[in-house]
Amino acid sequence: MIRAVRVIDPAQGMDGIGDLLIRDGRLVAVGEHIERAEGARELDGMGLIACPGLVDLHCHLREPGAEYKETIATGTAAAAAGGFVAICCMPNTDPALDTRERVQRLRQRLQEDARVAVFPIGCVSKGRAGQELVAMEELAAEGVVGFSDDGDPVGTARLMREALLHSRELGLPIIDHCEDRTLAVGTFVNEGAVSARLGVRGNPSAAEEVMVARDLALARATGGRLHVAHVSTAGSVEMLRRTREAGVPVTAEVAPHHLLLTEEATLTGGRDSFDTNAKVNPPLRTEADRRAVLQGLREGTIDIIATDHAPHASHDKEREPACAAAGISEFETALGCLLGLVHSGELRLDTLISRLTRDPARILGKEEELGRLHPGRPANLTLIDPERLWTVDPRNFLSKGRNTPFAGRKVKGKVVLTVAHGVVVYRDERLDIPGRSGAGVGDVGSRRAEP
Repeated sequence: MIRAVRVIDPAQGMDGIGDLLIRDGRLVAVGEHIERAEGARELDGMGLIACPGLVDLHCHLREPGAEYKETIATGTAAAAAGGFVAICCMPNTDPALDTRERVQRLRQRLQEDARVAVFPIGCVSKGRAGQELVAMEELAAEGVVGFSDDGDPVGTARLMREALLHSRELGLPIIDHCEDRTLAVGTFVNEGAVSARLGVRGNPSAAEEVMVARDLALARATGGRLHVAHVSTAGSVEMLRRTREAGVPVTAEVAPHHLLLTEEATLTGGRDSFDTNAKVNPPLRTEADRRAVLQGLREGTIDIIATDHAPHASHDKEREPACAAAGISEFETALGCLLGLVHSGELRLDTLISRLTRDPARILGKEEELGRLHPGRPANLTLIDPERLWTVDPRNFLSKGRNTPFAGRKVKGKVVLTVAHGVVVYRDERLDIPGRSGAGVGDVGSRRAEP
């Protein structure tokens, strides 16, 4: 039992001090002054926040094919440490998740090694080559929750239109990495002040916006389910806003780094030296773009925050900027860093929690099991200490990926407990949970979470 904790559950309009009772892995009750259950261990929740377990719609686990960067085991352990109880893995693996058999093999590996629930996303095109549509119905039957060629855009308007028509029938989103490669090729930084300072060609906002415009037009024409990945520009936000106002049911996400950082973060120590740990795709943009995507998130034009967790080995990053891999290892820093927006007054706490819980669960169609504190169901919850001060140290990451521009950042707010499908999958070493007495929140790693 967790006593006197601040319970925030946007799905149920809940924000107040209360108790939570968990027995045999199930959330039994949420409310004020719950009667003590016989034999239950009690955790003092004073000063802590309990919310539904976090849900991430966009991450890279690298398995199969790049286990030197991340594995299912290390990636899901890192997700648990970041407060996530369910994550969606992208299909740009080797081989790509473009056939029923490959999805089946991945699901078997997930059963063996995943610490939290993992929902696979299938490819849109065979081999992610952008030429021929996968057998979407077969992949849907194997449990994929969406389709994406992430890392690459859906190559042609014809293929995107075909995919969206199928998505309408299947009820599963097409998640597109919106980038016109002819505009972005050979770039590694936003087109703007920093690219000019470095004397290199930059990635223009139009590289994203041209493809967003194409996809929105096709979604409007087909009635398909479009989800725009990692929105980074003010122009994209405005197009999404107008499209949604017209009643087209598109959804979109923003990554933590696009809410927190600008192109200036790519300059090491403010010098004319590029920090490859801040190299992402799409690139970090301007302060005006950052404010625009934040406003889009606040108002609901952008539905969710998704980490785009992209772990890399050090030798992938320690290269010339043009050759270095793009991406940030973000599971373990996401919530803590995002709470900085709450502490600064830029984002409401309930909005942040909603965009990480209820809203991604809604897009996935998993509202009955995720995104809310649901008595009678297996417990999925995250416990947060909003006042905990800590410093990001990649050496302590559970992820294999140490690649982060947040290294050394002083952060206020930390996940201290994650319960996924009734199992404690992460517990901060400073969290005092009394000894066993038959009921309560269970043991760390006592069993894996069910996907």
